[in-house]
Amino acid sequence: MKNFKNIIDMKILEKIILLFIGVFVFTSCEEFEEFNENPNEPTDVSPSVLMPSAIRQSVNTMVNESFLLGNNIAQLTSKTLRTEADTYNWNAFPTFWEGLYGSLTDVKGVETEAIEAGNEQQEAAAIVLKSWIFANLTNAYGDIPYSEAITGDDNNLTPAYDTQESIYNDILAELDRASDLLANGSGSIEGDILYSGDATKWQKLANSLRLRLLMTAGDKISNAESQFSNIVSSGNIFTSNDDNAVLDYLNTFPNEFPLIPLKTGDFDAVAISETSLTVMETYGDPRLSRYARPDNDDYNNPEFSGAVSGAGSCGKSGSRLGAAYYNDGAQTLASDLGIGNANGIIMTYSEVEFLLAEAAAKGWINDDIETHYRAGIEASMAYYQVNYTPFGYNDFNDYYTNSGVAYSTATDIWEQKWLSLYFTGMEPFFEVRRWYVESGNSFNGIPFLDAPCDNLNNDNLPVRFRYPGQEQSLNSENYNEAVDRLGGSNDINASIWLVE
Repeated sequence: MKNFKNIIDMKILEKIILLFIGVFVFTSCEEFEEFNENPNEPTDVSPSVLMPSAIRQSVNTMVNESFLLGNNIAQLTSKTLRTEADTYNWNAFPTFWEGLYGSLTDVKGVETEAIEAGNEQQEAAAIVLKSWIFANLTNAYGDIPYSEAITGDDNNLTPAYDTQESIYNDILAELDRASDLLANGSGSIEGDILYSGDATKWQKLANSLRLRLLMTAGDKISNAESQFSNIVSSGNIFTSNDDNAVLDYLNTFPNEFPLIPLKTGDFDAVAISETSLTVMETYGDPRLSRYARPDNDDYNNPEFSGAVSGAGSCGKSGSRLGAAYYNDGAQTLASDLGIGNANGIIMTYSEVEFLLAEAAAKGWINDDIETHYRAGIEASMAYYQVNYTPFGYNDFNDYYTNSGVAYSTATDIWEQKWLSLYFTGMEPFFEVRRWYVESGNSFNGIPFLDAPCDNLNNDNLPVRFRYPGQEQSLNSENYNEAVDRLGGSNDINASIWLVE
């Protein structure tokens, strides 16, 4: 009996122990899951957090790449060290690819959260930012991962490469949709460090970017002329410098202009070019004292020198870039000149006026060419808060009338637009490439430019960047298909849709 009772007691005890273990395991699993939820890394991040990051990261990337690539390829500035950009000894420029694709993660997060919340204006602002970023990527490389690139599917590590033509058409359609949402949609724009939530300004940016893309593609878009004209007729484009899409930086790290923290040697690896200096000195262009620092650091009687674009053996001594781009306590600061440090530029009213001038010259719109041309120059001067006096002029009217800059031929628009695009991301290169193609794939039709000294591409302007090497190893099937469409070579001279 005793043994039987002990057996029953043991069975009861086992059941109690198993029940206790089950409760413990169930409770522990719940607690473990809760423990693993990091309160500092929430799964859902609001647009008020993601939007500033998306804007800042993408604009910072473009500022850095304008300093290293865009300005130098277009010969606005010149490299004094590591002259690969100038000499056309181009690689994949992976920081451009990685920086922009990295920022698209936050942009997609903003767009997704906005859609889930039914916030149409937030969604539209994200679409505008996304479109600008993708436009830069496809303009630089050609076919790129687009429709599958930021779908939110973590398992898709090998996105397909969309054709440049399809990307352009989709971006134009998306910007049109964004413009409508910004005009008529519900909600508000949170975390907006570009326009402080002003939907009207975002709408103007959407439409102004459409003008840029239509001009870039030209007759590659079958109805480019009518699209352009209809956008202009709507009136919802940049109409003053108040509309400029420029990021105002703070005066403290990490939210300051990206070049400010550079070591002196790294900043001085770029100087004003002899090419742009020659053009600006011809007219006595007062922007020169903003784009470059006088060698004598005397802004009342400035003296400048220009570095030759090309190899290091070609004369690489030139004036430093302007005071707004770097703080040197031993020299005049931007604040001493009554101006602030430089902005991060997405697009300006000046560029829009030059787009309108060129559209008028092409017959796309029935406007006076010189009116828009003159307005483009004046807007650029006003944006840079120039001082006319040291250059021998009283004001803009005096400058325009007496400097020799007054409109004469269509290439004048190119020249003045080229100067105005200083530090506007990669646009200086994209525009020079367009003019080069329109001039018969030759520098001969661009009066203010020549092939860089001792370049490595037979005096031919390269038309694209190479795809990063990691794409070949990590996304080989789609990479190979894209390269096949280029003619079988991931080459800087391989023909992309824009230049075919």
